[in-house]
Amino acid sequence: MKNVLLLARKGIDLDQVRALVDTSNLTLFAGTGFADARRALEQARMDLVIMGAGLDLDVRLSIVRHIFVHSSGTSVHMKDRDSGPQGMLPFVAAVLGALGR
Repeated sequence: MKNVLLLARKGIDLDQVRALVDTSNLTLFAGTGFADARRALEQARMDLVIMGAGLDLDVRLSIVRHIFVHSSGTSVHMKDRDSGPQGMLPFVAAVLGALGR
């Protein structure tokens, strides 16, 4: 079982993610910023963190710094800005789909 944290400025609907990707081997966590990321990382060891581009750059960099200081086994994926908010679910699905292969 892998732990995955999904971070987006307005949050992310985990049911939508589950409808797009087989998450049977994943435990999903969600949040909207640094405090949520810190809490999730305190709850469980994260294997993967996926962040949307809607989060302020300084917040995203703080999250990445916190992850890399506290974990040597977590990978971080950051979505581009050009695809906009509608690109978040396809991005998450693509990363999680690749993880499942």
